[in-house]
Amino acid sequence: MSTGLRARGAVIVLAVVSVMLTACGGASQGAQESAQSSGAESKVITIGFNSGPYEDMFQQGVQPILEGEGYTVNHQSFTDGIQVNAALDSGEIQANIMQHPVYMDFVNDQRGFDNVALVQVPGPPMGLYAGRASTLDVADGASVALPNEPSNLYRALRLLEDTGWLSVKEGTEPGTASLNDVESNPHDLDLRLLENTQAVRALEDLDYAVVQGNFAVSSGLKLTDALALEDLQDDYSVVVSVKSGNESTPWAQAIIDAYHSQEFADFIASHDEYAGYHLPTYMDAK
Repeated sequence: MSTGLRARGAVIVLAVVSVMLTACGGASQGAQESAQSSGAESKVITIGFNSGPYEDMFQQGVQPILEGEGYTVNHQSFTDGIQVNAALDSGEIQANIMQHPVYMDFVNDQRGFDNVALVQVPGPPMGLYAGRASTLDVADGASVALPNEPSNLYRALRLLEDTGWLSVKEGTEPGTASLNDVESNPHDLDLRLLENTQAVRALEDLDYAVVQGNFAVSSGLKLTDALALEDLQDDYSVVVSVKSGNESTPWAQAIIDAYHSQEFADFIASHDEYAGYHLPTYMDAK
């Protein structure tokens, strides 16, 4: 074989080896990127929030614990519950803190998502707030704003039922509740469905509004301002939600441990703004 042929052969061999190494390196890099995108071993956590007290609570009471364990925590704000759940399902964020399990299950069913509850967090109950009126001595025909989403409308109707203003049909389902589920309305209340974010602003034009606790607090209302508060149950208490399959990841377990910690319990107990919040059972012995 001539020197020229041997040289060309060497070049070809080197090129093949180079391609193989590049391909292997690309595969390895792709595998690493895939592992990182799953969030399983990542030390970066992005959390989604809606309006409400949960972001401040997390940032001040939980995030320092996570950062002490080497995590970097990012926050992302969303304007509604569908968007923040879609972001969770797609992997754009790793967790969200803004919804109760009944609402989460409703969105899962509607959109085909597979998001699950990770850990319950302290939350404010829904309240009946006065607008133009000032007492629970309700006048016939009084206007009352209610949440326009079924599971929270259900809670609002139950609160008005407990207050003695109306009654709800037996067997009403939280996920499909509507004004048609009002069995009796002896005061002929003018029941108006509004977006949660509009209810507080509409108080000056209405007699009353039933407002979710997080939206009431974020709008400057106090729980002590409410004419009546719901007896908040765990099914309607806000949770940290993650995509199914991520519950056992190290970062998810770190979030659970942070909320369960004595440090977080001490934070809640030392801040008056959380007085009256419904506390998870894991905080009972703290």
